[in-house]
Order: sequence, then structure tokens, then C-alpha cells
Amino acid sequence: MRLTRLKVAAAAVLVASTLAACGDAGDDDDKGLDVDVQDNAAEEFDAGTRMRELADAGSIKIGVKYDQPGIGFKGATDDTPVGFDPEIGKILAADLGIAPEDIDWVETISANREAFLQKGEVDLVIASYSITDERRQVVGQAGPYYVTGQQLLVKSDSDIESIEDVKGTEVCSVTGSTSLANIEAEGATPRGFDTYSECVDQVLNGTVDAMTTDGAILLGYAAEHPDELKVVVEPFSEERYGVGYSIDHPEMCDWITETIEDAQEDGDWAAAFEVTLGKSGVETPEPPAMDPCA
Repeated sequence: MRLTRLKVAAAAVLVASTLAACGDAGDDDDKGLDVDVQDNAAEEFDAGTRMRELADAGSIKIGVKYDQPGIGFKGATDDTPVGFDPEIGKILAADLGIAPEDIDWVETISANREAFLQKGEVDLVIASYSITDERRQVVGQAGPYYVTGQQLLVKSDSDIESIEDVKGTEVCSVTGSTSLANIEAEGATPRGFDTYSECVDQVLNGTVDAMTTDGAILLGYAAEHPDELKVVVEPFSEERYGVGYSIDHPEMCDWITETIEDAQEDGDWAAAFEVTLGKSGVETPEPPAMDPCA
């Protein structure tokens, strides 16, 4: 199967301020990257593969988060979600000959990612979806396309400064996430909510002592409330984001892996990072090595 490299042109530049960047998380003026959609894509895939079916159909359903600035965000007045995960989705769809406007974006929360893939509600899940051995028993996960680490979001006057300080406190995250298990192991009482925004509200009103998830996500929320919230502690876990697909279509793993590796090699992955997570002011990291497919 021949996979062509996508030529992705950066459509935005880095901004100096984290606050300004995340304040624009749902701005319709920031459409991210322009992708070159592959012509005659169906001809590049074997008959009977899921990639051939999607290319023939000319559309794809991709599950992403709607409440994670920088990762996956869709404001009330936005037509489509923006963030690093949607950009990865656009790169994959373009290799199938599917234009961004033909992607059916589906809001996907942590608790329903496996169910959506198993029931065929979506074709791919690209939703800060940490790779675990347990998840790979029930769904496919290709990656990692991004690696981050778990930290804490607390009120600006909080005494929590180190991971040892969470013992005996209440810490929230989203139901179904690996973050809850990790923070419980550190001695905190975990509280689960359906969305990250609900969890942020609980920190702001003092119902819980802290919120925990990947540092990249927390920076976005702290930037939206610079006088009230801050991100603390060194990363205490490694979160390896993968692209989820149905275990019934194992052939998708090689396609996802090779397409993302092509984007990493020719700079398209870095361009996607710079117009999304890069706007927080963090340096563009080296892209991670993708796991081999079974």
C-alpha cells in the first residue's frame, strides 16, 4: 500500500502569550492547517480494507474532545473543533482523499471512547486517548503521536506544591481517564466528572482541592483563569496519546502509523503542533517514535 506524504502549510504563527493563545481556543478565525487532500485515494488501498471503504465513501467520523483548549476545543459559536487532535484527524482524513469539510466531528468524552469505537459510532478516536495495555485488549490504538505527563491544576492560593501534598485531598478528573487511577495511587480521593470543564468548575468553587490530567490540557485552563488557577508539580506519569480504531479493522494500524510517520518526517506534525499546543509558548518537541503494529 503506497502512502503519500501530506503537504501541510502552517496557517498561523506562534503567539507570545499563553493567555492570548488559549483565549482564542475557539476562534473561528483560526482554522489551523490547510491540508492537500489526496487525489484518487481509494486506488491506493486494497479492496475490502476499512481505508478503501472510507475513501470510497468520501467521509469519515472522528471522535475528539470539545473542552480541551489546545488539544480539542469547540466553542458554542464554532463550526468545527480546533486543536492538535483535530489537526491529526485532518492529516489522516486527507490521506484518504477526504477534505476537512467532509469530516464528521463527533464529541467524544473519556468515558465513551471504547464504546464509540466498538459500536461504530466513530471510525477514529483522537481525543487525548492514552495508550494502555487494557485498552488495547478491546480497541486498536496506534501511536503514540504525542507524549505528555500528568500534573495538577489548583487555585492560585493553594498550598499544594508537590505530589506528596495531595495525600488526603480530593482531586477530580474525567470519568474513565487514567488520571483518576494515577492520582488515587498517590493517596488522593478521586472524583470523576463527565467533562474537564465540570472539573475545572469544581476547583474554582472550592468543592475539590485540585484537578489532574495531562499538563498540556491544564495549561489551557490556567490561561483562561490566570488570576485564579495555576499548574503545579512536576509530571508524575507518562501519557502516550494514540489514535483509536475498531479492533475489527486491524489493517488500520499500519495506515495510521505510516501516515503519521510521514507527517513527522516532512515537518507536518511540527506545523500542526505549532498552530495549536505551540501557541501556549512551549517549544515544539521531537515527535515520539510510533509503536510497531502487531
